[in-house]
Amino acid sequence: MLDIRTETLSSIRRRLANGETQVETVVQACLERIDALEPSIHAFITRLDEQALALARSMDAKGPGPDVLQGRPLWGVPVAVKDVLSAKGARTTCGSRMLKDYVPCFDAAAVEKLKDAGAVVLGKLNMDEFAMGSSTENSAFGPTRNPWNLDKVPGGSSGGSAAAVAARMVFGALGTDTGGSIRQPASFCGLVGLKPTYGRVSRYGLVAYASSLDQVGPMARTVEDTALLLKVIAGHDPKDSTSVDASVPDYPALLAKREDLAGLTIGLPEEYWGEGVDAEVAAACREAVARAEALGAKCVPVSLPHTAYAVAVYYIVATAEASSNLARFDGIRYGFRDGRAKELIEMYRSSRSQGFGEEVQRRIMLGTFALSSGYYDAYYRKAAQVRRLIQQDFFTAFEKCDLLCGPVSPTTAFGLGERLDDPLTMYLSDIFTIPLNLAGLPGLSLPVGLGADSGLPVGLQVISPRFSEGLLLQAAHVLEQNLPTLSMP
Repeated sequence: MLDIRTETLSSIRRRLANGETQVETVVQACLERIDALEPSIHAFITRLDEQALALARSMDAKGPGPDVLQGRPLWGVPVAVKDVLSAKGARTTCGSRMLKDYVPCFDAAAVEKLKDAGAVVLGKLNMDEFAMGSSTENSAFGPTRNPWNLDKVPGGSSGGSAAAVAARMVFGALGTDTGGSIRQPASFCGLVGLKPTYGRVSRYGLVAYASSLDQVGPMARTVEDTALLLKVIAGHDPKDSTSVDASVPDYPALLAKREDLAGLTIGLPEEYWGEGVDAEVAAACREAVARAEALGAKCVPVSLPHTAYAVAVYYIVATAEASSNLARFDGIRYGFRDGRAKELIEMYRSSRSQGFGEEVQRRIMLGTFALSSGYYDAYYRKAAQVRRLIQQDFFTAFEKCDLLCGPVSPTTAFGLGERLDDPLTMYLSDIFTIPLNLAGLPGLSLPVGLGADSGLPVGLQVISPRFSEGLLLQAAHVLEQNLPTLSMP
């Protein structure tokens, strides 16, 4: 009997390649689990059951072939993608009424690579509207719930991706990370989530929120699974001007080349370990750091002195870019349009007011204000200057250490509705993840235990220099092998 709850992406791909099970069997098992859990969790916006089953049957008819693990490393593996990534022939809504009926005619580069690797895409996952949020409560299609506790949020904006993987509906998922939207939900749901270096993964086909910050990345149950997904989606793409032409290491193969953490120096930023971090989060993360020291790592204190300004800088830079990017949604060529309007300006105003939710409207207005005449120098230019100082903090810190570690979030998953009326408190939940987006650095959320009080997952953030995802995954893999496995009740 196939029990998908105990299988990882890596284990199921081996079973499929060896002919121990069939693609249709695995896909059907995932769909049955989605049927059972989706009414309470609501991880999906659009399901692709018929297409997935048809593809599975055609794959079984041809068989995996002798070189499937090398040529098509995800052959037959069910996955899903965040609904901000275009998928040919599949509704792509960005969690918004504005795009509720939009069906693209092309695949995002990362989605195309998944398909080329043999993955079976089961659907599009729920998210905060246009990736603006930290709880997946800002979706026009309703909130997603945390599989660990249905009264808690799964994090955001990639909350549907995190919930689907944590609930064992799929074996891996793609999310996007603009200010922590992969790492924070991965932390809240007890997963591994990786934000790659800016430019490592193509943004082609990603509906932009903030173009200088957005990055596509994988979410999975283990570091090995995450490394495999990253290898598949990484690489230069001439269709994306921000994609970097750099070789992509064999990330899964690198994992076996390190057995301990000897020779590595880990920096502990004092700004990430002080006031504001819940005691249960700090305790779980410090225990993980102690385990890293036992495995041979040397831990040293470092400082990232401009961390306190990161949230303010982010909400100027990101909203300014959102104001520009979302201007295209005007109800003219595609997207929601109020057909009752009789004049052009009235149609623009009415379509955007009805098509966008409150949080998106709030951020568009903030960004438009920051870019407006008379305020640009005071806000946007100043934020860009401080962003450079935040980047320099990391460069200076990495002169003293190989990696940085700290909590992903100051708290474990908070309650549904708890912060909806307090945007500032919601924004501050990303205080430790936002700096990496501003600096363009890779960061990984590693589950390190359960909070002593809440009983909910705690994530440790591991950070490395640009384009050193190999080292990041190696260190996380070693630590993962020496930490208890989280078991959902």
